[in-house]
Amino acid sequence: MIRFESVSKTYADGTTAVDNLSLTAPTGQITVLVGPSGCGKTTSLRMVNRMITPTSGRITIDGTDTGSLDPAQLRRGIGYVIQQGGLFPHHTVERNIATVPLLLGWDKRRAYARARELLETVGLDAALASRYPAALSGGQQQRVGVARALAADPPVMLMDEPFSAVDPVVRDQLQDEFRRLQAQLGKTILFVTHDIDEAIKLGDQVAVLRVGGRLAQVAPPAELLATPIDDFVAGFVGRDRGYRALGFVAADLPVHSEATVEVGTPIVAADGWVLVVDPERRPLGWIDGARHPGPVTTELLTGGTLAPAGGSLRAALDASLSSPSGRGVVIDDEGRLAGTVTAEEVLRALAHERANAANAAASAIAAASPSGVTSPSAAAP
Repeated sequence: MIRFESVSKTYADGTTAVDNLSLTAPTGQITVLVGPSGCGKTTSLRMVNRMITPTSGRITIDGTDTGSLDPAQLRRGIGYVIQQGGLFPHHTVERNIATVPLLLGWDKRRAYARARELLETVGLDAALASRYPAALSGGQQQRVGVARALAADPPVMLMDEPFSAVDPVVRDQLQDEFRRLQAQLGKTILFVTHDIDEAIKLGDQVAVLRVGGRLAQVAPPAELLATPIDDFVAGFVGRDRGYRALGFVAADLPVHSEATVEVGTPIVAADGWVLVVDPERRPLGWIDGARHPGPVTTELLTGGTLAPAGGSLRAALDASLSSPSGRGVVIDDEGRLAGTVTAEEVLRALAHERANAANAAASAIAAASPSGVTSPSAAAP
């Protein structure tokens, strides 16, 4: 657990970067600091490992005041990931990952074995171990940065906009990989980002900071989207927060069977959009059979997003809206076609979910009432 207790940072010129911050990052969870430029996100992060010294207040990790520890010793026990990986350009990937274990006195064989193990953990080929950072893509460098932070198995990790320097597609992949890793490892993570979508996707709780380093609101993502505390938080979260909140509503939707063809196969029913799959029934895209009769070629395919079976209403709705056919493609855990769903069906499911929530709330009020009677206004959805 990381705890900020009335922590402030004021510089010599009078600038206050963080103002009386009290915040708890629970053990085994991801706490995301988000806010506009100048709100003190990175300053708050760096005060945890004492790269910046607080002016007042204190920060504890599992009850130990970080101000009482030797800074070098403190930092070796905390994983730290920054933008673009922060790798040593003159060291190989293997040596970069082994840096902290070697500083902690591990023998070289053990440290390098740990490095190779972590390459696999973060989804990188072991053949990259002997390469230098300059030979890696941006996404690969970020994975190495995460591996290095994990090398000594620290209980706490600090991550300062680690995925902001890569393109959107790679960034999304890294976020998914990071969520998978955290599900396995259960680290206590303080994560800084300026991107509210990233904060919502990754955080177990999200702390929104105002300019001047004041805490505006801290809440789980679903609560933050549903009930922002004031106009500043509502504006920062964004006007489409209702749509994003669908990401926290499970989709219990029936799916419809969909006629499919494979690449190279002639379209039999050249009437509207036809879904193209590979031999394993993994969706490849849609083709307009009315405009392109004859054998299917990959050059003619039009895509859309894919919704996982049992995923969120947001994923199902986005798959439906992005599909050229209007039928959202739903896939199973192996990436194979499970069926399709329409936007109308998603909206009906949402209305049903809200009705159930309203009925549950009315029942709770009735149960709490001394007379067991609920007023009409309380029971109204």
